[in-house]
Amino acid sequence: MTPARRYVAEGLGTAMLLAVVVGSGIMAERLAGGNIAIALLANAIATGAGLVALILMFGTVSGAHFNPAVTLSEAWQKNIPHSDVLPYIAVQIAGAFAGVAAAHLMFGEPLFSASQHARTGAPQWWSEFVATFGLMAVIIGCARSRPAITPFAVAAYITSAYWFTASTSFANPAVTLARAATDTFAGIRPADAPGFIVAQLLGAAAATFVMCWLYPAVPKSATVGGTVAPGDFVGKAAVGDDERRA
Repeated sequence: MTPARRYVAEGLGTAMLLAVVVGSGIMAERLAGGNIAIALLANAIATGAGLVALILMFGTVSGAHFNPAVTLSEAWQKNIPHSDVLPYIAVQIAGAFAGVAAAHLMFGEPLFSASQHARTGAPQWWSEFVATFGLMAVIIGCARSRPAITPFAVAAYITSAYWFTASTSFANPAVTLARAATDTFAGIRPADAPGFIVAQLLGAAAATFVMCWLYPAVPKSATVGGTVAPGDFVGKAAVGDDERRA
């Protein structure tokens, strides 16, 4: 897959993810009549459903990271070239802001607006560490054991993490930055974003270290972004070997 296709897939996928997260948050808040629990439930279900669709859609193009923490972990594992790291992160962040703008336009909100939603303090930071550790553990564990189910496992985890973490599980630096630009249900104050991002990166690093120790690495060509089963590549690998021998 050409670099241009990978980068467009990452940017577009991240934009669509933020449109889902922010748009469903606005819709949920408007329809819930002040019931925060119902609004959070609707937001979580929509996000989980959207994640399954987006990972399945873009997984075999770019790996469907949509998350700088995932990209850094994949580079650490040597699953992607280091030269892809900065372009991936750049398009993820750009896509995230584009997704916020798209959601705001759909609901008649200002294109961008600084959030007033306070999310800070040790419980919130620890929640983001736990949320991101769990996300990376699911991605690495499933990619190295049952890769075909990774999209569903990731979506299920994020849906549950909306509820078992005090922070409602951002678990994504690009998402965190973009959600600071929406003064809606999904927002976070810009001043609170750095604490979340540091906790997310620490959680991702810890999970990558632990899970790579727990699970032996699969062959390099065995999976694309954890979304394709290793067996799917057996025939292609054999053909490639035959061609090289010829």
